[in-house]
Amino acid sequence: MAVLKLFGAWPSPYVFRVIWALKLKGIPYEYIEEDLSNKSPLLLQYNPIHKKVPVLVHDGKLICESIVILRYIDEIWPQNPLLPADPHERAVALFWIKFADDKSPFISKLYRTDGEEQQVAAKECFEMLEVIEGHALVGEKKFFGGDEINMVDIAFCSVAHWLGVIEGFTGLKIFEPHKFPRLNSWIQNFKSVPVIKDNLPDTDKMSVVLKRRREMLLASKSS
Repeated sequence: MAVLKLFGAWPSPYVFRVIWALKLKGIPYEYIEEDLSNKSPLLLQYNPIHKKVPVLVHDGKLICESIVILRYIDEIWPQNPLLPADPHERAVALFWIKFADDKSPFISKLYRTDGEEQQVAAKECFEMLEVIEGHALVGEKKFFGGDEINMVDIAFCSVAHWLGVIEGFTGLKIFEPHKFPRLNSWIQNFKSVPVIKDNLPDTDKMSVVLKRRREMLLASKSS
């Protein structure tokens, strides 16, 4: 029986943050898929405050919230570190991780909303991309921290994969490679990392699931 369990819901980017971190460190775990429309008593018991995934259970200890989980994983299993050892570099990384956490929800709002609300979300997403391009990826860096993938790259996973899928079925066009050349290079580099490439959620399946979710959300709002 696995001592490490991950409660998740496909295709949540927050869950995939944890999956990639565990795989980058070579840590075996048991994955339990949750139905968020019918949350299990176990999930409600493990995360009674937010009632969300991901939840990591390590030897009976509960850890919630994806970035909190990533930092826990990085401290418990120090191999292949996800944060820099240098205090200033670590502080800079944590700044961008918080920025990613603050801004990434606007990406999901692109398919959860329509009309003016969706346009506000699109504007926020575009401005987020401008900030990343102009301030986070300066220089000839392969990844946010240099030549190796780290927690900042994982934190921005919604930009790398989810944004393009959502653009595809909503008809929005926010990310254009010629406007964001550094970001475009980073996306290619990120998706080329074997652990990421081998564990990316399928684009077509994602599109079907998220499009259906969008239709249900908009129908419930109008009824």
